[in-house]
Amino acid sequence: MELRDYQWEVIGPALEGKNIIIWLPTGAGKTRAAVYVCKKHLESQAKNKVVVIVNTVPLVDQHLKNEFCFLQGQFQITSVSGDSIQKLFFSEIVRNHDLIICTAQILYNALNNQAEEMHVELTDFSLLVIDECHHTHKGTVYNKIMENYLDRKLNGQQGLPQILGLTASLGTGSSNNLEAAKGHILEICANLDVERIVSIDKQNPSFDGKVPCPKKQYDLTEPRLQDPFGEKLKEIMTQIYTYLNVSDITANFGTKWFEQQIVELGVKGAKECCPKTRVCALHLRKYNDALMINETVRMIDAFNILDEFYLIERATKKLTQKSEQFLFQLFDENRLSLLDLAKDSRYENPKLGKLQQVLQDQFQELKSSRGIVFTWTRQSAYSLHKWVLDNQALCEVGIKSDVLTGAGSSSQTKHMTQQEQQDVLHRFRKGQLNLLLSTSVAEEGLDIPECNIIIRYGLLTNEIAMMQARGRARAPNSICSILAKTNSKEVARERLNETLEILMESAIKWVQKMPEEEYRQKPILQKITRLCDTSPRIQRLEAGQFHQL
Repeated sequence: MELRDYQWEVIGPALEGKNIIIWLPTGAGKTRAAVYVCKKHLESQAKNKVVVIVNTVPLVDQHLKNEFCFLQGQFQITSVSGDSIQKLFFSEIVRNHDLIICTAQILYNALNNQAEEMHVELTDFSLLVIDECHHTHKGTVYNKIMENYLDRKLNGQQGLPQILGLTASLGTGSSNNLEAAKGHILEICANLDVERIVSIDKQNPSFDGKVPCPKKQYDLTEPRLQDPFGEKLKEIMTQIYTYLNVSDITANFGTKWFEQQIVELGVKGAKECCPKTRVCALHLRKYNDALMINETVRMIDAFNILDEFYLIERATKKLTQKSEQFLFQLFDENRLSLLDLAKDSRYENPKLGKLQQVLQDQFQELKSSRGIVFTWTRQSAYSLHKWVLDNQALCEVGIKSDVLTGAGSSSQTKHMTQQEQQDVLHRFRKGQLNLLLSTSVAEEGLDIPECNIIIRYGLLTNEIAMMQARGRARAPNSICSILAKTNSKEVARERLNETLEILMESAIKWVQKMPEEEYRQKPILQKITRLCDTSPRIQRLEAGQFHQL
């Protein structure tokens, strides 16, 4: 099992038994470095036991089959996820294995379940590896596990596991100034109880060139001069609002913010037993979905979403309520005009023309290209896939695409099963596919082959998502394209993300250079203060005991 020079450098403190975060870019081999730490840790004492926790189900088997397979001949290794019956006998699994890879939720449940066959203690493990450890904040499962850890540590419990965190980006925690970013980094360090963040200078000879950095380009389009299809949808939505007699008619149709408003309206209707409010909210959400698809992909895709919704509703509902009859009549009256507008090529989405150009340029120049188009929603991923399949020019340059979305259930769109995800990724690795239309599920964690091109298509995300997605473009001379409208919120956010990345790096370097004594005090005092507010055991400590801790 070979390591690069910079990997040897970053694992040094972990091999000495220290709690650390390894901060390396995507593709730099953080997991390989962690596997070596696990190997040495298990070899050092026969009683040692390792648990590796991840934040998504696909990562469990992926880690077992890929990097951690190096240890299978030497140690007893297994994986446990939500799909596994082994979670019901987790305690026995832990007793009989040297290294367990599981989701954070499995470990958290086992820590809090008192049934003998499931319950474990943190002291059952000597090393806790936390993948994508930047998620250890606020109310995440990672943070709940670490609060259990710190609660016990502050109460003087011995035998707690060593901590090893892995991340490509710690982020800034929504901060926009250096002091707040420093506070965020210190808080993550406190949450993980780490002594230091270990990284490597990008200019270090042992690192330079090992992980190619893609060329970033902005592929911008002018907005539609006219959008009669979208205006028609908004006109219908306004009529529904008028029918509801809602005075606050929002101007934010076609946004995630409006979707949240409509979901809340539907919940309110259900609580107040008002079928009119509930059913109108349901239909407004569908029109909002159509507007977002119209903004992202083709008008006909947006129309089809609405048309299919009304076909299914008509087939499954008796339509006895006056509100339902009104909504169906409203759609029927406007259906043909919506369809005519959706077919009018004069008003088609200009972003699609730019996307076609970017993909053609890449795949014509390099036939072996492999890429990912990141988009906002599952619906837009499926609509983009239909567009690619219908696009003769893209077929001629050899593009073979499929969709990759999350496995979580959704009332709006069909979710992928874990097996379906694995099948798509398998075909992508084998070259049977060369383009994925993906939601954020492909940004971090998943083992995806080196890509020549990554396209962030009209995305409004934070700096962590930007860095994770960019890290997928690991092939030499690769490209990361930002495709959006000129002067849009998406472009402004991407520019801000670039600034926040620099801010994050400055904050981390500042934390790394802090005097040891100052570093030891600052983050842990923040954490103790928070735990004192939530932990009954710590609240019972006398002043002298607290000071000693």
